[in-house]
Amino acid sequence: MNVIYEDNHIILVNKASSEIVQGDKTGDTPLSETVKQYIKEKYHKPGNVFLGVTHRLDRPVSGLVLFARTSKALSRLNEMFKTKEIKKTYWAIVKNQPPAPAGELVHWLVRNEKQNKSYAYDREVKDSKKAILDYKVIGRSERYYLLEINLQTGRHHQIRCQLAKMGCPIKGDLKYGAQRSNPDGSICLHARRIEFVHPVSKEKMSFEAPVPDSALWKSFL
Repeated sequence: MNVIYEDNHIILVNKASSEIVQGDKTGDTPLSETVKQYIKEKYHKPGNVFLGVTHRLDRPVSGLVLFARTSKALSRLNEMFKTKEIKKTYWAIVKNQPPAPAGELVHWLVRNEKQNKSYAYDREVKDSKKAILDYKVIGRSERYYLLEINLQTGRHHQIRCQLAKMGCPIKGDLKYGAQRSNPDGSICLHARRIEFVHPVSKEKMSFEAPVPDSALWKSFL
């Protein structure tokens, strides 16, 4: 487990692509439990350790996950996520060249619970939610493009779905149209940066997560 920052109120972790943030039907140990165990052992905490999950990343996605260590921090962070006071920046590697070097994508997404997949439409349809993101190309190699993405809304599989709709599925993301999977089961989507005001100290904070340890990611640095 890679801890990026911790204090009495929050802990920020760089999630590996194989980890789940919270428990699910797989029964695999979630990152939240690993963090609890880490806190319990490091600080010799007796009994149950409090840890609040403030947001999630899809299992095959890597990058920054922010947890609350106190109930006060949890309620404030939840409110900050709701009011979009926390800024998250993502990096994605795609094979196809985007239609423009930068742009805003606006779609209406419909979530299919059974398939655990979202579908993007160019106009509002039944049961759809508006999804907006900004992207720009910040790197390129012989075969791939590196995009930086900022979300204006937070929808189910939003980045994966909207980039696929643009004709640029994320490398390794079979569910959204990539031609082949990555050997480790990851997709090339990484929660790279987070910026926020500390929920208790009110200090402005900004952190970056190192990219996954693969030749493709490193080729863009």
